Amino acid sequence: MKVLDKNLALNQPGTVKIIPEEPDDLWVVYNLIANGDVVTADTTRKVHLESTKNTASRVKLTIPVKVKCRDFHRDSSTVRVQGRNVEASQYVAAGSFHTLTLEKNRGFELSKKIWDATAVAALSESSEKSSGADLAVILIQEGQAEVYLVGNGLTTLCSKIEASKTRKKSASSAFFQDTFNAFVKYVDFNTIKSVMIASAGSTKDEFRRFLLSEAKRLKIKTIEDNKSRIVAAGCKGDLKEVLHDNGVMNMIKDSKVALEIRAFRELWDLLDSNSGRACYGTKNVEAAQEMMAIETLLITDDLHRSSDVQTRQKYTNLAKSVREGGGKVLVYSSLHASAQQLAMLTGVAALLRFPLPDLDDVDV
Repeated sequence: MKVLDKNLALNQPGTVKIIPEEPDDLWVVYNLIANGDVVTADTTRKVHLESTKNTASRVKLTIPVKVKCRDFHRDSSTVRVQGRNVEASQYVAAGSFHTLTLEKNRGFELSKKIWDATAVAALSESSEKSSGADLAVILIQEGQAEVYLVGNGLTTLCSKIEASKTRKKSASSAFFQDTFNAFVKYVDFNTIKSVMIASAGSTKDEFRRFLLSEAKRLKIKTIEDNKSRIVAAGCKGDLKEVLHDNGVMNMIKDSKVALEIRAFRELWDLLDSNSGRACYGTKNVEAAQEMMAIETLLITDDLHRSSDVQTRQKYTNLAKSVREGGGKVLVYSSLHASAQQLAMLTGVAALLRFPLPDLDDVDV
């Protein structure tokens, strides 16, 4: 989320100008806006002009609306804000009811009478984070390469490069060049901690040499200066295999992805030993959180970003409560190596600060 202008202070009135850049930014916006706030955005409205009194014409306007209600639409990644216009204009009388649609890459202004600590923190966290990815994976298989960004509960396929069918080798110069171009476009070492080039055979090593040679030729310092963070790993399968390999885990041990995998392994071990230091299922996890016992919350992306707004809000509130209590929250993407196993445990589980054996009596 991009913040263009900010004039606010904690527990004071204030205004901020925002441009949502990702679909998840709209979810933040949905939770940030409250009834009574004023949202100002570009919109269109049918009006009767003097030149066409008998026919309504649609004109572009910028309208400040005092919010009465708002809805989040996950499929289109938009927020619809309904309320009454607070300023009279040439085309719209003060008090007229209007609906604004907030969407990706379209700016708007949000004014609140009071910016409380929760709203300030949500705005700050969303505006400061980038994609949240800290691992890039270049997965090269026969005739194609895929560029993934992994982290913060998301796995994004950024680019898919196909080798020319007229060439005998997928590791041709043109194929490597196209893969190199995708690498330069999507891998930002300001946020990416590690890059994994994975393939069967020697292709991974060949591409790494090509990547570093091309970076040197073009004087791309960001790649040259970070070559130690670009490693090669053998892989015969898909991304899940890459992320579940012990050797790969050692290479990326400081990344968020590795933290997620280690946390799930710890969960599995604790559940197997029946120590009472772990639990799963919504009721058990909520009961543990009521006792402030959660050290780490593990949750699938399907729940955390559910298409059902009530479900999504429920687990957003749970995650927020865990963070406020000093716990960590790990969101597992559907492409994560452990996501399917976590889904089998209802999709939500927790590592606990202290044993709670009586949770076994709670219905999952």
